[in-house]
Amino acid sequence: MSSASEAAVPTVEELEAQERRLVFRRFTNDDAWALGSLLVELARERQAPVAVDIHRAGQQLFHAALPGSTPDNDAWIARKRRVVERYGSASYLVGSRFRAKGTTFEESSRLDADTYAAHGGSFPITVADVGVVGAVTVSGLPQVEDHRLVVEALERFLGE
Repeated sequence: MSSASEAAVPTVEELEAQERRLVFRRFTNDDAWALGSLLVELARERQAPVAVDIHRAGQQLFHAALPGSTPDNDAWIARKRRVVERYGSASYLVGSRFRAKGTTFEESSRLDADTYAAHGGSFPITVADVGVVGAVTVSGLPQVEDHRLVVEALERFLGE
């Protein structure tokens, strides 16, 4: 049974704390494969119909489309990843910051909604003393669940 805190939508402060905490010492192609494989394993356990993507410095290092995912998931991945690349923050956090100001990303960012989506599921790959070098993205579940799946995988991968 889920507790109320697990069902609660994370606050901007909680999302910012996740980003401060989930930082890599380095991020290699092998790390991308291992993290992506972990995400696929977690998604398969839940029979989640998701696509998983990892990009670093403009290069796709990992991609998987699980049963039930569609080409639309790839389009969502690209739009969410662009938000991370532009803002240096998780796509869900960016959208949450707009909502906290009483508006939406779509209304106030002045960015093309066909190119950018501040919906949950893309998280920055941040390397200590370097900064954001890429993004890990999931699409196929409701946005808070996409976000939580990525965070869970990062926590496990980073040994938290």
